[in-house]
Amino acid sequence: MASDAARRLCAVTRVLLWRHGQTEYNADNRIQGQLDVALSALGRAQAAEVAPRLAALDPDALFSSDLVRAVDTMAPLVALTGKPVTYDERVRERHFGLFQGHTTAELADRYPAELAAWRAGDQVDEVGMEPRDVVAKRVASALHDYLASAPGGTIVVATHGGAAMQGTARVLGWPSELSRTVVHLGNCHWTDLRHDDDRGTWRLYAHNVDR
Repeated sequence: MASDAARRLCAVTRVLLWRHGQTEYNADNRIQGQLDVALSALGRAQAAEVAPRLAALDPDALFSSDLVRAVDTMAPLVALTGKPVTYDERVRERHFGLFQGHTTAELADRYPAELAAWRAGDQVDEVGMEPRDVVAKRVASALHDYLASAPGGTIVVATHGGAAMQGTARVLGWPSELSRTVVHLGNCHWTDLRHDDDRGTWRLYAHNVDR
């Protein structure tokens, strides 16, 4: 952990948004949303493989979605670092309403118009989908709160692909539509954000990396 003196000299806090490992739903192209789906065997192996790379960065604070796939992804990093982890429902995945639990093929049969609208980037209220703006606000709120835990240090947040993207877009000041042009985070990959603690500004340093 960085010393207090070193932190005072360093005005930048690093925040790594780490997507969970693979689940069977991921493998089947099935929408999870806020369903509490466990990691697959491959997902557990991914977390175990990537955790030492994050541990080598000597993280100062750990946060995680309270959904089991994020909790279990964070577990190997907790074991390696000995750091406590704070679980926070604000960094859960977006709630996809009636789409949750279905493959896109099933949705094409059951909700063809709504699926087409969603794919076009529209909000689909008819199926109870959480608005992107709501997701962005709750994730960004959590990230701003986390900054106080390790100013000038490194923070790892185990979260979800959609939540990470919407939170990133919000703190960077992007319109939500722009987030659709960025490649989705792979399982156990992360987005590297840096916050200038003196100026109160964010920058994107890297995206979709695993080392």
